[in-house]
Amino acid sequence: MTKPRLQHVSILVPPGSQEAVRAFYGQLLGLEEKQPPLTLDHLQLVWYIVGDGEMELHLLPATDRPSENGQHFCLVVDDLDKYRHTLIEAGVTIIEAEPIPGRPRFFCRDPFGNLIELTTLLGDYRTYQS
Repeated sequence: MTKPRLQHVSILVPPGSQEAVRAFYGQLLGLEEKQPPLTLDHLQLVWYIVGDGEMELHLLPATDRPSENGQHFCLVVDDLDKYRHTLIEAGVTIIEAEPIPGRPRFFCRDPFGNLIELTTLLGDYRTYQS
């Protein structure tokens, strides 16, 4: 089993700030925007490719309601089911996530309350969208 890799970091931004996000991260920092999965369209996310393309930055507009899975980091693992089983056996609560085609995933919290997403990349989710 290979070691988990960091896949993305997700941070919260004010609602309606997508243009300011694009001006800062896209224009000023020069990051390449990536279309988020259509299944998450309702969240009004802005995603960027970072580095060689294996790392992403996700910007999620915060709302009046607490974000269940807003600020977090994501680890790519080679055997998602094994990690799920290991975490459950250790008494960690698994938080199911909205599906993304080609990216089975779930969330959990570390002992300090930090939110972590675990996923397996089965391919580019954009190939599953029409």
